[in-house]
Amino acid sequence: MIWKKFFNSQTETVTGAAIILGATTLASRLLGFIRDRVLAHYFGAGDIVDVYYAAFKIPDLAYNLIILGAFSAGFIPIFSKLFNRSFLKNKKDEAWRLVNNAINTLGIFLIFLTIILIILAPLLVPLIAPGFSEEKLTLTIKMTRVMLLSPLLLGLSTVVGAVLQSLKNFFIYSLSPMMYNVGIIIGAVIFVPLLGNAGLAWGVILGALLHFLIQLPSLFHAGYAYFWLFNFKDKNLLNVIKLIIPRTLGLAAGQLNAIVMTVFASTLAVGSVAVYNYAFNLQSLPLGLIGISFAVAAFPTLSELAAKGDKEKIISTFSSTTRQILFFTIPLMILFLMLRAQIVRVVLGTGAFDWDATIKTSDTLAFFTLSLFAQSLIPLLARSFYALEDTITPFISGLISVGLNIIVAWQITKGNFGVEGLALAFSLGNLVNFILLWVLLRIRLKNLDETNILPAVYKMSAAAILMGLTVQALKQVGDVFLDTHTFLGILSQALLAGLGGLIIYILVGLLLKNKEMQIFINVIKKRLIRRPAVALDVSEINK
Repeated sequence: MIWKKFFNSQTETVTGAAIILGATTLASRLLGFIRDRVLAHYFGAGDIVDVYYAAFKIPDLAYNLIILGAFSAGFIPIFSKLFNRSFLKNKKDEAWRLVNNAINTLGIFLIFLTIILIILAPLLVPLIAPGFSEEKLTLTIKMTRVMLLSPLLLGLSTVVGAVLQSLKNFFIYSLSPMMYNVGIIIGAVIFVPLLGNAGLAWGVILGALLHFLIQLPSLFHAGYAYFWLFNFKDKNLLNVIKLIIPRTLGLAAGQLNAIVMTVFASTLAVGSVAVYNYAFNLQSLPLGLIGISFAVAAFPTLSELAAKGDKEKIISTFSSTTRQILFFTIPLMILFLMLRAQIVRVVLGTGAFDWDATIKTSDTLAFFTLSLFAQSLIPLLARSFYALEDTITPFISGLISVGLNIIVAWQITKGNFGVEGLALAFSLGNLVNFILLWVLLRIRLKNLDETNILPAVYKMSAAAILMGLTVQALKQVGDVFLDTHTFLGILSQALLAGLGGLIIYILVGLLLKNKEMQIFINVIKKRLIRRPAVALDVSEINK
């Protein structure tokens, strides 16, 4: 009974789903740190780790461009439209036919792609690692060929994951990245002693297999049954592909933007590439925990409502999710701005990472943080369009923002702005993307419930300003009573100021009767007071 509930748990509310996704994302990140620590323990920073990461590049590129993100953007709206017409049995059968057709079509495509890339590996790998010795290149080619099995497994897992998202089974879906890291750790600890260095590559394959297998019980429990179907002319599959293409092009534009930023950074002072990436990775953590989690959680609901043509509930869901994202993002912006030096020093301040590097990275982080609210809302705005079966509008908007980002960054590299200017260009691009998507979605829906969103933002901003003043005051207290030249001292200062500021944010939010604050308190109460055997269902929190 417990296992049945475990594999078939559904979370009906966006907030509940986002909590699950955010928690498991954090757990997966921590497991990723453990993975990296295991690799560092066994292999240090030598040739084997160089080979391992180089061998990842081709399989990762194949998966990221062809499958990751793009597939769910096209699949979930079409599947939801078919599956949720439960009063028409043939439509639900049609939904399962789409799943099998997608699995078989994608599987065949990925098998052919894998074979081609395996054959071409000796030609492609030297392009990725031109400085490797002959011996390292040979091992990299060998490991690349093994790892090229992973896009096939991860591709099939992506189809299953998209179905589980549509069915709002977020818990099992969110466990799959953790299982991927578990497989890699097993590869380093167990496979390498048995198989040699190639054991690292087989650990990746085990991780991809676990990523796939952990989701299968929930899929079959939902009523799925596999059968052979390969119909490339099927209208539903063609609709999915039609939606996927703009999303794939958008991902490619994002990859290009990252490459161009690296090129620009390489023309600046020594260490600028590292500083840019360090700061970018730090600001990506809250984006993943909040912006992405809420957007992924809301997507199936938005798709279901769009399939029903319920515009009012689409607007209501968008509005409530926007407010929940901003409730967490606004205070985090203040914390990251005011504690940026402490954050950078605690996370990166060791060994050769000196105070000058800390200042450059913290200043760059500040410019990234300026657009954190926009970055956090863009995934929700984009998925709102995807739910309406429109992936072209987010693609065009994203392309405009990437173009602006590159133009501004190019101009900045001519001046004396340094790497901080690249972060400013990135933020300007995201702000433009946010404004374009907001305006275009408002035109599409006629209303985005700004009459409820703006008052909530005012309350959050007032609480955040008082929080910021508290953080600044407690930082000064920390400077007096703590030795901020040590790791423990700077960590204690950050915790004192950060926790003190958050307490003020919560108290002011309660005084202002912020609805999102009440939801947050209710969630905490339910987690602390009443924990069921399988603590998954938080569907009561919005009632």
